[in-house]
Amino acid sequence: MNREKFLTINEIFFSLQGESTRLGIPTIFIRLTGCPMRCHYCDTAYAFDDGKKMSFENIVEYIKPYKSKFITLTGGEPLVQKEAYAFLEVLCDMGYQVSLETGGAESIQDVDERVKIILDIKTPGSGESDNYLWENLDYLKSMDEIKLVITSHDDYLWARQIINDKKLIGKYEILFSPSYEDMDVKNLAQWILDDALPVRLQLQQHKIIWGQKKGV
Repeated sequence: MNREKFLTINEIFFSLQGESTRLGIPTIFIRLTGCPMRCHYCDTAYAFDDGKKMSFENIVEYIKPYKSKFITLTGGEPLVQKEAYAFLEVLCDMGYQVSLETGGAESIQDVDERVKIILDIKTPGSGESDNYLWENLDYLKSMDEIKLVITSHDDYLWARQIINDKKLIGKYEILFSPSYEDMDVKNLAQWILDDALPVRLQLQQHKIIWGQKKGV
């Protein structure tokens, strides 16, 4: 008999995708509980501990009414729950276009190859750059994306150096995102232009529309 599988869910909601190259697309979001990191700019600290245990079957039934084929599994850090790997496979088998937002502290090696991975590289301004699994870069696919949250000019210089040293430019879509209410987006935009850096400036559209709150 197959063992019933569960995840601890912080929230499930339907909103516009606020980040990545799928920006603006109506998307089902499944936010899992738990995270090993404590980034200084974290906007989902409410997901560290609070959550409800749900079976895979119950989660699937819950999301069925939403009229979208796009799903994002996020957190916290979704991969800290080991059943998340199997659940991503379930969603792909159901025909969903699945993306995974991960902070890079857990291995992405066993993530289903059909999943679009949005992988953070933690800058020094996050306070978590020393806890990053650099080997995750070895498991990225060409369709995956890399995100760096920039908190200062020092972060920008560090990020510019990293993407050059790791030879990431041209291999993946690279997103530079200003830390919300910390980094002046005009400054970040100008630095990118001054260097003609081939990255995408990413704003968190959901926060522009609704502000910083749950369920968006």
